[in-house]
Formats: sequence, C-alpha cells, structure tokens
Amino acid sequence: MVEEGPVEAVTGGQGELFPDEAAPDELVGYRGAAACQIAGITYRQLDYWARTGLVAPTIRSAQGSGSQRLYSFKDILVLKVVKRLLDTGVSLQNIRVAVDHLRRRGVRDLARITLFSDGTTVYECTSPEEIVDLLQGGQGVFGIAVSGAMQEINGTIHEFPAERADGGVVEPLNDDELTARRKARNAG
Repeated sequence: MVEEGPVEAVTGGQGELFPDEAAPDELVGYRGAAACQIAGITYRQLDYWARTGLVAPTIRSAQGSGSQRLYSFKDILVLKVVKRLLDTGVSLQNIRVAVDHLRRRGVRDLARITLFSDGTTVYECTSPEEIVDLLQGGQGVFGIAVSGAMQEINGTIHEFPAERADGGVVEPLNDDELTARRKARNAG
C-alpha cells in the first residue's frame, strides 16, 4: 500500500539528473539483458516480472519466440526500485501496489519521490516535511530516494546498446566526465 501525503514540488535537483532539461527519449529502449545489468537483477527475475505484469516493458513486449522486449528508462528505474524494495523485505503484494502508483508518474515526477517502508507499508514522501512527519512516528523505516536510483542509472545506461522503437538511429550522447574516465581506465 502506498500512502501519500500532500504533493509539494521540490526544486533544484532536476537539472542535475537530465542535462539541458532533456528527459530520456521515450522511443529509446534497452533489451532484457541490458535492463538486467543496469537494474542489478537476474534475467529470471526480469522474465517473471514481465510475465506477471509487475514490470512489463512499455516500449515493446515479447511477441512470441525470438522477439525482444524493449525497456524504457522509466521501466529500468522501476525495476531498480522493485529490486531495492525486495532486498529490504517488502512483500511482492505491497511492491505491486507501489509499482502501480509509480507507473502513473512521469520520469520528472519520479525524481521528487523518496519511498519509505516499515517492511509492511510503502510510503511516498515528496518533501522534507513529509519525511520528518513519517520519522516522528518512532517506527523503524528505510528509504529509497528515487532520484538516487535515477542518477545511478543515468551514469551507467549509456554503456549499453540502445534501440529506437521506430527503427531510427540512436544518437550517441557526449560522454560526461565520469564516463570518459571509465572508458580511459578500461582502455588501458
């Protein structure tokens, strides 16, 4: 169950997540193997979650033998959040409720959310005041800053081959400083 307080805009961090205010292209996706590596899950988990509808690819679903699923940036973000919730002991039933709630949000909206859980219920907080109110209850909770997961994905996603759903060419992005250093270190 996702309980939600009043939604307040938190200003500031968006420019850091997506340079030049450009959100990820909704037609660009990643195949299952890449989605697994980026999100830190197994292919078995990915397949099960897709078949049960927990996190299905929004760009292209599998259409029989030999076809490839194509996962969007947002899909991969949700996969990463599901993995973190599972790792902390949240039940699959409660994760399904949280995922349904996250699906209704745009990528930019997700950057403002911190999910907290006491192991039973998942709470959404979008402002520091909501976090303080939740923590004042005195129960133990853990948090997942969705923007942190977004930054992790943004830092590694460009290392994987992407495809466009419309068959177009994916334009390579200029490497940020960290990616350039990683490539230089790995090259020699």
